[in-house]
Amino acid sequence: MDGAISDAEVLKLRQSGWADGHILREEAEAIFALQHALEEPTQVWSDFFVEALRSYVLSGSEPRGYASEEEAEWLIRMVEADGKVCSLTEFELLVQVIEKGTNVPEKLKAFVLETLEREVLTGTGPTRCGGELSDTHVSEAEARILRRVVFGAASDRPGAVSMREAEMLFRLKDATLEDANHPDFQGIFVQGVGNYLLGFASESAHLDRARMLELETFIADAKPNIGRFMGQMAKSAPNAFGIVFGKKQPSAPSREEKVAEAAAFTPYEQDWLDAQMNANGQIDSYDRAPLEFLAEETGEA
Repeated sequence: MDGAISDAEVLKLRQSGWADGHILREEAEAIFALQHALEEPTQVWSDFFVEALRSYVLSGSEPRGYASEEEAEWLIRMVEADGKVCSLTEFELLVQVIEKGTNVPEKLKAFVLETLEREVLTGTGPTRCGGELSDTHVSEAEARILRRVVFGAASDRPGAVSMREAEMLFRLKDATLEDANHPDFQGIFVQGVGNYLLGFASESAHLDRARMLELETFIADAKPNIGRFMGQMAKSAPNAFGIVFGKKQPSAPSREEKVAEAAAFTPYEQDWLDAQMNANGQIDSYDRAPLEFLAEETGEA
């Protein structure tokens, strides 16, 4: 191989290795081997690589949308194999696994966040979603990628921001405070920190892979008989529905109460915020923005 792959060759790979929409382990490893051998991956190759490997990691086993522990370890091992992360291919693959997956193992979430932080601070080169990684400031493309990962479906808190993610945003802010960051970065910083402090995340938003497998197995086994079972129960024990499907116990807080509790700014959260803002020895312009947001949201403006 001469370090390049033509668009026609990529098309042949699509037609032969991925014709049925499924990628086997040996095929996935062969695709990674090609990636590591390429000097300048093209956009066509990047599209194929990301789509094929995302399909393998998230749909290679049941339930679809979940990565198993083995698949997560394999992906980490393959990305680390050549000691670098190409922004057009491997980095975009990691981003999309978090952005489009339902849930992934903790070790993969941690790896993606570590890679994201490192690439935002030191990475260079074009991104598949447009724009460039910069090692001198947070670029528009990097701000866009941060948003995709932090608010991704398979992130720490889907649709919300975790403490780990918020602390990463603070570290990025402190490291680039004197640089010409794109304005979108301040937006994601304020929204991310504010969401962590006042946002609500449902405890049931993330089912782990084992629990989802149990549910899918139960549904598959019970589907033909569940209607008959419900009918028989209604006839033999008409009061059973009131017992089984009755009102929640008064002691169980409602969703509205949980949302209100999450929106309260607690002393613990104040201590956390103080520690983050004091890390660089000053209250900078980035810090003042979430303070203003918190004051407005809590009615103390």
